[in-house]
Amino acid sequence: MNGYHLLLEISEGIAAITINRPSAMNAMTPATLDELAEAVRRVNGAPEVRAAILTGAGTKAFMAGADIAAMRDMTPAQARDLARQAHQIYADIERSPKTFIAAVNGYALGGGCELAMACDIRLASENAKFGQPEINIGIIPGFGGTQRLPRLVGKGRALEMILTGEMIDAREAHRIGLVNRVVTQEELPEEARRLARAIAAKGMVAVGLCKEAVNNGLNMELTKACAYEAELFAHSFSTADQKEGMSAFLEKRPAVFRDC
Repeated sequence: MNGYHLLLEISEGIAAITINRPSAMNAMTPATLDELAEAVRRVNGAPEVRAAILTGAGTKAFMAGADIAAMRDMTPAQARDLARQAHQIYADIERSPKTFIAAVNGYALGGGCELAMACDIRLASENAKFGQPEINIGIIPGFGGTQRLPRLVGKGRALEMILTGEMIDAREAHRIGLVNRVVTQEELPEEARRLARAIAAKGMVAVGLCKEAVNNGLNMELTKACAYEAELFAHSFSTADQKEGMSAFLEKRPAVFRDC
């Protein structure tokens, strides 16, 4: 899939989704959202895809927010529709049984920061910068920023970023838990693929159940969340992958998972 604003390539079980508007710092437009929705649908519906990497074209930006020119004259109803579309796409990423890795190779602002937060794991290049600058143009984050950011970094730090609109660099993002690790710009693509390959080698049923347990359990009281985990744990024992994984361990050989 090679759209006007986005590229999708699948190789060796790994999907690479690239926001492809480098001349506009990969800013998000409604058309970009449409193409991203289609790419995520294809990834989630492709049995050969075991992990996905999201990144931006070029070396300056992952996604430098939404295209303000495309938003300036929107009505409240149009803005609501745009936000709801983005929320659905980002939820499809977050709830996917497949792992999405954000390879943040520059500015991740506004909707770009929110897109990265919807992914399961975030890697950042040393030149990456993160922020929710919507306050500077008289609006609030609308693609999940007020909800995912405090869940990742805590209420106080999230409010500081949201209310000041200030950017933070990759090292600070790592310090507060917004990104998993920081690597050089040159190392980022291969580090993302190395991580994707490592996860792709696991049984996809267990990978999906792990994501389900974490994402849903975070919204539960601890006792209920642990009971929920126990049910998913029990379910994993009904799979062929559990039998294969444990047999391979005891027989001291690599497991060959069948994702069932």
